[in-house]
Amino acid sequence: MKILVTGAAGFIGSHLCEKLLTDTNNEVIGVDTFIGPTPQNLKQINLNKLLNQSRFTLVSTDLLTADLAKLLEDITIIYHLAGMPGVRSSWGKDFGPYLSNNIAVTQHLLEAVKVKPIKKFIFASTSSVYGEMNGKVSENARLSPLSPYGITKLTGEHLCNVYQRSFGIPIVTVRFFTVYGPRQRSDMAFHRFIRQILHEEPLTIFGDGTQSRDFTYVSDCVEGTAAIMYKDDVIGETINIGGKERASVNKVISLIEMQTGKKANVDYLPSISGEPKHTWADISKAASLLDYEPKISLGDGLVKEIDYIRSAYSL
Repeated sequence: MKILVTGAAGFIGSHLCEKLLTDTNNEVIGVDTFIGPTPQNLKQINLNKLLNQSRFTLVSTDLLTADLAKLLEDITIIYHLAGMPGVRSSWGKDFGPYLSNNIAVTQHLLEAVKVKPIKKFIFASTSSVYGEMNGKVSENARLSPLSPYGITKLTGEHLCNVYQRSFGIPIVTVRFFTVYGPRQRSDMAFHRFIRQILHEEPLTIFGDGTQSRDFTYVSDCVEGTAAIMYKDDVIGETINIGGKERASVNKVISLIEMQTGKKANVDYLPSISGEPKHTWADISKAASLLDYEPKISLGDGLVKEIDYIRSAYSL
């Protein structure tokens, strides 16, 4: 099967491409325009395993200007992960790239896809579309994003739904909950915390550290996401992809201290706009439709990310 993965050089995208290629029947076309907060040398590390694969082709292009008719030739499945990430940086003057890369690119791709006989178009969304919620959050919860980033991802979902209704594009939406692990973006909390602790630098936490997240290890995330292409009865569904356990930020810091043998020097700063106090995914739909069952504990996952950070920064 010929599969297009946008955002293929990214954190989740690169892991997803590797997972899809474990099926020898699959050929993957990976697209990336190499934007966003991750430095180029780290994105190159993301691609190292893929570039040696004969069934993987990397296309470095901007989806807004690319020849999509040619790019989509013989494509059966599309995983649309490309976009501008990050809650904090989506405010103010930096909003422009979110409009173009999260909304305009998605609409441009859907326009090209509407005349193609694809089997599934999987859109990667985020738990940020929910906003502030109490308890486990199911897919039918009221959506009230707290950040411009969340609004652009929800707009992407609405675009997908409109194109499905009007043109029959076989859409499946996945909402990721705080994915972590090797290759995590350099601006994300775990990456920053581990690097700063290993370098014995001050560590910044926005808020009092009691905020909690549903942390999803990257291999669990891509297991669930990859499974979509093989499953029936998922067209039109929106599916949460969450993790094995939740924890507060303070708990995560304690685990990293224990695993590195280093003490964190923590600076607590005021909370910032756009981030909910807690997230917690109801993953019962993913379990039912995708046989999804996250396996990696937070402790084990952090060990793997620490090993990656040591290697990437030669520590």
